[in-house]
Amino acid sequence: MKAFLLLTILTGFSLISLKTPLPFPVPKGFPPPVYKFENNPITKSGFELGRKLFYDGQLSKDGNFPCSSCHQQYAAFSTYEHRLSHGFNNQFSARNAPGLFNLAWEKEFHWDGSINHLEVQPLAPMLNPHEMAEKLDHIIYKLNHDKEYPALFNNAFGSPGITTKRVLLALAQFTVSLVSADSKYDKMKRGEAVFNQYEKTGYGIFQEKCEGCHKEPLFTDLSYRNTGLEVDSTLLDYGRMHVTGKKEDSLKFKVPSLRNVFLTSPYGHDGRFSTISDVLEHYNIGVIQSATLDTALRKGIALTDNDKFYLIQFLGTLTDTAFVNNPLYKDPASGRLTVDR
Repeated sequence: MKAFLLLTILTGFSLISLKTPLPFPVPKGFPPPVYKFENNPITKSGFELGRKLFYDGQLSKDGNFPCSSCHQQYAAFSTYEHRLSHGFNNQFSARNAPGLFNLAWEKEFHWDGSINHLEVQPLAPMLNPHEMAEKLDHIIYKLNHDKEYPALFNNAFGSPGITTKRVLLALAQFTVSLVSADSKYDKMKRGEAVFNQYEKTGYGIFQEKCEGCHKEPLFTDLSYRNTGLEVDSTLLDYGRMHVTGKKEDSLKFKVPSLRNVFLTSPYGHDGRFSTISDVLEHYNIGVIQSATLDTALRKGIALTDNDKFYLIQFLGTLTDTAFVNNPLYKDPASGRLTVDR
């Protein structure tokens, strides 16, 4: 059974930065976040340090694979048009890289929920020999010998010292701040925009046929479900079962958010679907029956060609251009970006 990464590594993480705090405004209509900000309050210097680390290849073995290599802003922090995550020595992982946004509302991470805390999550790609392939002590060594990082860590945490705990805290301050809530759909909900007739019709079909799993406003219920996919004979990925060891969790994967879905192709835990149309056709006629198939999909989801057309029109309203173009989330090497809010 695949073991959970434990939160014990984070013992003593209640470090309070002496620098300017940054607010975390909850978007209108969103539920309260589950992330414990009191244990890692976001500060201006902490956010900027986390952003710099996110884009820094020094966190990988050969310097070529920062976090951002698999999580690209223009693709809503997913890997655009790559079926599987790629990394050190031209290797590939077993899964598609999901978009990074609205993480403050998630308790578990990765397609199988194998990681139970945002501040632990970066350890998985850092240490994975197929991804960043680095060792923690070597990361700390490199950062300590960098001309900028010692002062940046001191500024962020109010005392000298670069440690694994502080690296993870800073990364979490950046990634938890990646909030997507300004799409046309959000503006419609706030009374700032109006759907055209195609989008309105598609929204109605979505509410009837899709919202059981993709609940508003996050557009996921964060559950794990078998959606009728045949196991890849090479990857042999059985999803949640690898974490829990339970047969009833075979082929169950986390329900992905549909926010920014136009930007995050290909789709599915292993990127097997190239287009949104492919995904809809799977639910229409491609669902494979099995013992753990989600009960809502026993008969698939009947979709006419018109249904699919209108659904795609609605899904387009979930693209958040402000999010993918927000200069605060960009690589700091592309220009001096400072937080002023």
